[in-house]
Amino acid sequence: MSRECGAEGAHAPHEHLVRIRKPGRAVSRILRLALLALAFGLAACAGSGLEPQAPASPRQPAPLPTFTPRPTPVPGVLFVDPDQALGEISPLVYGANYGPWVSLRPETLPLAEEMGLTVLRWPGGEWGDKNDIQPYQLDTFVALARKLGAEPYINVRLPDSSPEQAAALVRYANVEKGYHIRFWGIGNEPSLYQGKKGWEAWDTAYYNEQWPRFAQAMRGVDPTIRILGPEIHQYTGNPATDPKDSQGRDWMTEFLKANGDQVDIVAIHRYPFPRQPGQPTTVEELLGNPPEWDRIIPNLRRAIRQHVGKDLPIAVTEINSDWTHAIQGEATPDSFANAIWWTDVLGRMIQNRVDMVTYFILVTRDEQGGYGLLEGYGPRPTYHVYQLYRRFGNQLVYASSGDPDVGLYAATSPDGPLTILAVNRSGEEKRLPLWLQNFNSDGPAQRWRLDQENGFQRLAPRRIEAGDELLLPPRSASLYALTPGCRPGKGW
Repeated sequence: MSRECGAEGAHAPHEHLVRIRKPGRAVSRILRLALLALAFGLAACAGSGLEPQAPASPRQPAPLPTFTPRPTPVPGVLFVDPDQALGEISPLVYGANYGPWVSLRPETLPLAEEMGLTVLRWPGGEWGDKNDIQPYQLDTFVALARKLGAEPYINVRLPDSSPEQAAALVRYANVEKGYHIRFWGIGNEPSLYQGKKGWEAWDTAYYNEQWPRFAQAMRGVDPTIRILGPEIHQYTGNPATDPKDSQGRDWMTEFLKANGDQVDIVAIHRYPFPRQPGQPTTVEELLGNPPEWDRIIPNLRRAIRQHVGKDLPIAVTEINSDWTHAIQGEATPDSFANAIWWTDVLGRMIQNRVDMVTYFILVTRDEQGGYGLLEGYGPRPTYHVYQLYRRFGNQLVYASSGDPDVGLYAATSPDGPLTILAVNRSGEEKRLPLWLQNFNSDGPAQRWRLDQENGFQRLAPRRIEAGDELLLPPRSASLYALTPGCRPGKGW
């Protein structure tokens, strides 16, 4: 029901999160700066999106993006305006990899079910390019994905295989078994093929001849499937460092030029560490890394437009902080620092309108490395990132952080609260004013936090309003859910 505020509807005095900064001259000046930045700090931010319910025709051209405001920081201010709607968040960003060499135990299966995973890529990694997928393996995997509430996503074998074999797997899954699997990949990290014995012929030219043969054969069985590619390793969008073949040809550029009209979703992989083999990553290096995603995704969008002439959905189908089997270090994938890293990286992918993300990997035993969100008998710290995002809204709204060490992301949902996620990557406590434009809260905010001292916890509800100062502990992620109230002249 719509409500309008008047003198009688004013809120009674209440307890605040830390303390209120009354809007005196200094704060009013900050607010004016924030509004000025909001008015003039607009930039193109492409986002094509994937429809998660009904299969789309693979030959339907992707629409051009809607131009939306790019968050423009105002120094020292956390700024959120829910009236600046930036579009639906793709539900497929909450995914993970899985493979035949890992397994969930009775102790970890319930934890996996509680994660809210939306897509499960299989068989993640190079296993699928060294082994033929057997029907019983696919059946077992699909049953697990359905149990977890996730869409199955299959990578078919490319080297030492054939288009007919790939088509037979699609026929078994979608025609004989009726699984209606939508997402399919062809091979894994072809940019690494040439260094492997027996695969020397796999340069960009040969790969770009073989890939469409597989895609056409698979679509000949089921034209509704959506095919991802090229899933190259270590993409950054920087021509100086992106993978090249033995002739110096750029893998992504050549793929987009040859098969940009055939691929449905452009997929990449990225593990930023270690920078030097055998050199441990420091916490400072790890937590300084997330901003690179504000370059990688725009760079990829520009490349797609340049070489394909339209926009295509983007997927990051393998990602973790470290590609080695590193474990039990201060910044290895099983560390608490990795959880804060991933909270911020995933927020930046959402803000840059990535359509699918599958973390590597759902589970590993310690001897297999620290990659897994789950270990043999319980969760690793990064598992709890999904507990935060399960409570995040599904409609992205404008949010900007005026502190370079703090990531800020905000979303709403129909008839739901305004959710604000603040990630403090620094080793120091932060106290920052929160400016809420076009929003009044009604009642106390629900709060959750992930920090090293207490792990993941639900905090006591507290009232939060525009101008209140948020206290962000060192290296922490804090989620606030604010119930919308009335505001002058407008109803909620």
